[in-house]
Amino acid sequence: MGPVAALAPGAATQWPADLWDPDRPFACPGRPLRVQPVLMYRVPQRRELTSWKSWGGVQSEEAATQEARRITGELEGLAKQAEFRLEILPVEKVSSPEASAALRASEADVRLIYPATGPGDLLRALIPEQGDGIIFVRRRSGPVYYWYEALSTRYLRKRGQPPAAGAPRLSVQDVVVDEPAELLWRLRALYGVKNFLGARIVALGGARGKYAAEAPQVARERFRLDIVEVSYEEFGPRLRAALADPDKLRQAEQWTRRYLGLPGTKLETDRRFVVNAFLLYGALRDLLRERDAAALTIGGCMGTILPLAETTACLSLSLLNDEGRLALCESDFVIVPACMLLRQIAARPVFLHNSTFPHNGLVTCAHCTAPRRMNGARYEPARILTHYESEYGAAPKVEVPLGQPVTFINPEYATGRWVGLRGMVEGNPFYEICRSQQDVRILGDWRRLLDEVRDSHWVMAYGDYLKEIGYAAPRIGVRWEPISES
Repeated sequence: MGPVAALAPGAATQWPADLWDPDRPFACPGRPLRVQPVLMYRVPQRRELTSWKSWGGVQSEEAATQEARRITGELEGLAKQAEFRLEILPVEKVSSPEASAALRASEADVRLIYPATGPGDLLRALIPEQGDGIIFVRRRSGPVYYWYEALSTRYLRKRGQPPAAGAPRLSVQDVVVDEPAELLWRLRALYGVKNFLGARIVALGGARGKYAAEAPQVARERFRLDIVEVSYEEFGPRLRAALADPDKLRQAEQWTRRYLGLPGTKLETDRRFVVNAFLLYGALRDLLRERDAAALTIGGCMGTILPLAETTACLSLSLLNDEGRLALCESDFVIVPACMLLRQIAARPVFLHNSTFPHNGLVTCAHCTAPRRMNGARYEPARILTHYESEYGAAPKVEVPLGQPVTFINPEYATGRWVGLRGMVEGNPFYEICRSQQDVRILGDWRRLLDEVRDSHWVMAYGDYLKEIGYAAPRIGVRWEPISES
């Protein structure tokens, strides 16, 4: 999609007082993951003087009904525990291939198969031809399942084996034994994939790629991203109108007072830069609303938007991230896809930052647009300074708790190869570099990173999501290479 010719009507509307509200719960925009649980079983007929039943504790209609209730209760509990939206459909009990044919793959994103008993041809019939499937078997969490014993590579692909014609659709990594937590992280990954592929993102000032000019087109083709490009020639007049609007200025003043009153907030730049950052925030919110998007990236941050906004975009992007949207600087579509996926999987803000040369097991992460609500709830302490390179505007220096575990994705330009690693925050230094900065201890073989240095952008999130990203990777056409095993 090329530059948008004209912005949609409504740019002149006033902003409600609660458009920005730091007390509002963190938003997780995204479509729910629809899960269809299927209980597979067979009721055997007793025969004298011969074996007449298989392993397994579900051998009658009554036992199947009880097991369906158990599955329902477990999945309802899992949905309450999940930090993303899960829609659990009623359990379908299937004991024949005819009954399996009645299941429509289009009704759900994931078919969750509980093969208690039953023959192999029934299991094969239940594996969906399209969409995703997960197999859950029991050993000790309920009645033992026959397929706890019988699952094999006759029915499942081996690890690392790509899907191919004639190969099984599901792999050994799509099997869970007993543990709801093992099921939950797989569903979290599939939720991320659903809300990443084909997602819309506004690229203000156009789409680019650091050291990879082809990155925007690759993102459109590989990930089906809907990149809506909006020019500054179109956005500039609305921003200047907001700066000149007395009502919007009063609103921005009120938000500024509230923001600077957040615990742990220290102002160390001109207050008018913060006010202008809120005016820019409001204009960007209007743009996202009109384009029906929850993600935004800005190109030409310094040379273009700085003189337009009379501040830097750093704090404005931080504010958008803190409330649940995705807002990135530099319009770098080498890293943007990784940010979009990790944001959906983690259900919390992500921090796009510059990489540094690894040494002695450490890297420093730094940029001027860090979110403060990185755990999705609390606001970390922050000093509001100027943007480093321009010594102008408002940029947060966010203090991350020492000992905080983090996940990184480091894409190899636009090749489709992503490197992943885990780390532990060891410090929040104040070097002469971008304002938010953390020294992070690499967990794993840090020397492998020496061959991955490329002066590129990485993305960070609180927590450990290497398993989820690895599970998602083949579904989005990415080659995933974790340096740290999760």
